[in-house]
Amino acid sequence: MNHILTLICNPQTAILDNEVLARTTACLEELGAKTTRVCWLGVGVACDIPLSGVETKVAETYLKQKLHEIPIDIIAQKETNRQKKILIADMDSTMVMGETLDDLAELAGYKEEVAAITRLAMNGELRFVEALKQRVKLLKGLPIDSLKKVMSGVKLTPGGKALVQTMKANGAVTILVSGGFTYFTDRVCNLIGFDEARGNNLEIRKAKLTGRVLDPIIDNDAKLAILKELTKKYQINHTDTMAVGDGANDLPMLLEANTGVAYHAKSAVAQQAHISINHGDLTALLYLQGYRREEFII
Repeated sequence: MNHILTLICNPQTAILDNEVLARTTACLEELGAKTTRVCWLGVGVACDIPLSGVETKVAETYLKQKLHEIPIDIIAQKETNRQKKILIADMDSTMVMGETLDDLAELAGYKEEVAAITRLAMNGELRFVEALKQRVKLLKGLPIDSLKKVMSGVKLTPGGKALVQTMKANGAVTILVSGGFTYFTDRVCNLIGFDEARGNNLEIRKAKLTGRVLDPIIDNDAKLAILKELTKKYQINHTDTMAVGDGANDLPMLLEANTGVAYHAKSAVAQQAHISINHGDLTALLYLQGYRREEFII
C-alpha cells in the first residue's frame, strides 16, 4: 500500500460509521483499488484507509462525486512525509472566525461597503493591496480603542489551538501570516501559541487611525515569500511544509506548500488548492497528517 485515503467529518457530528465506510470501499473497488483494514484516527470523526492500484486524485475525485451528499472531507495522498515540520497559517476566517477588518468597519459605520470589498478580494476579483487600501481608508478617524473592542469579540476557530500545540509538541515550527493587522495577529499568536506572527501595520496619529496602512504590505506575493524565507531559515525540506488559508491572497502559498489546505475557503480557492477542508474543523489538519485523537494537545 503506497497511498492513504483519509475521511474526516466535523467532530460535532461524528457521522463516520460502517455504512459510510462500506460505500467508500465499494467505490474504491469499482476503480480497481486495493485496500486494507481501516485505521481509526478519531472514532466516528476520522479514519485512514490504505490503498493502492489507483492514482490519488482519481480516487479522491471519484469518491467526492459518489459521496457528495455526505458531509465529509475526502483526502487522498502518499503515505510518506505526512507529518509536517512547518505550518504557515492565515488568520481571518482561518484561525479566527470572521474578518477583523470588517468588524472594525462596522464600528466606523461602513460594514456593508467594506464587507463587499472583502468578498471581491478574497474571491480574487480585486487585487489585495488595492482592496486593503480602499477598506482602510474608510477607517479614518476611528479611535484606537476600537481595536481593543474588536479584539474582545474575536472567536478562535475550533481546533486551531490543538492544531498548533500538537504540531509544536512534535517539533514543528508554526507561523501566523496575515494580511490583517499586527494589533490582532500579535494577540491571536499569543492566544493560540504560534511561534511567530506577521501582519500589516495601521498608521495611527493622535490615538486615531489615519486611514492608511504602512508599507511593506503583506499580500499574496508576500505570504509566498515568507513561506520560502522561513522554510530556508529553519532548514525545512519542501516535502515537510504545510500552509492553510481561505482567500485568494493565500493561494500562492497554498500552491507552493507541499500540503496546501484551503479551509472552508472561497470556491475559486478551494478548486485550485491541493486539499480542501469544507466540513471538519482545524483538527482536520492533524488527522490528514495521521495524528490520532489521543495524540492531540488540547
